[in-house]
Amino acid sequence: MTHKKKAADPLGRGRGASPYTYTALSIAGILTFFLVWQAATQFGWVSSRYLSEPTEIISLFFTKLHDTSPDGSTLQVNVLASLQVALTGLGLAIVIGVPLGWIMGWYRMADRFFSPIFEIIRPIPPISWIPLTIAWLGIGLGAKAFIIFFSAFVPCVINSYTGIKQTNQTLINVAKTCGASNFTIFYKVGIPSALSVTFAGIRVALGNAWSTLVAAEMLAANAGLGYMIQMGRMFARVDIIILGMAVIGALGALFAWVLGVFERHFIKGGMRNG
Repeated sequence: MTHKKKAADPLGRGRGASPYTYTALSIAGILTFFLVWQAATQFGWVSSRYLSEPTEIISLFFTKLHDTSPDGSTLQVNVLASLQVALTGLGLAIVIGVPLGWIMGWYRMADRFFSPIFEIIRPIPPISWIPLTIAWLGIGLGAKAFIIFFSAFVPCVINSYTGIKQTNQTLINVAKTCGASNFTIFYKVGIPSALSVTFAGIRVALGNAWSTLVAAEMLAANAGLGYMIQMGRMFARVDIIILGMAVIGALGALFAWVLGVFERHFIKGGMRNG
């Protein structure tokens, strides 16, 4: 009995590796990053004035859970304040932007109506809305969420539009042959087909929301991770700045993972319904 040898992967992608191998590589990559960082500060390659040691940041993390200096709030208060701003703006962008993109991509009249407005708004940087936002909404939660909304709104619309435009014409023709109405085809065929690209847009919107958070919390905030970073800059506390950045990065990674879980669930559901 002859045994066929598995063809070698010319790209070296390691398809036969186990999930544990990939997990170990991910952990090794993170540990290597922190070891290089620790060595750079420990041996004086980078001055402590510009970069704190990882061990100092970890110690500060636990200290900041009960210490309010220098920004006047504990870490958990800042996290909750930032989550409220970021998730409010992101949620509005998803609720408004995703359906708008689907409708623009499916209905030509809606595309003709909304596209000129969207193309004018799209190139405007979210930060440039800050002066008008203060005049319109003051300096509360609504103003900061509005800045986040604009940074997340554009990718939600673009990817939803692109995703539904790529709906397989054969599936549309089959649905028409079966007597389905245009709205039924839109709901049963177009939207499920667009989910993968739509979630890619939401993932970009999530990154934009967190990256715009610091600018949004410059609007006379008194709590939040962005505000904590600003106070760290004012008091020349590099450790506070790095801690704020690290927490934002960790929260962003956590929400990206949660989004991935939802994506797999909805795409499987869309395939079953389709």
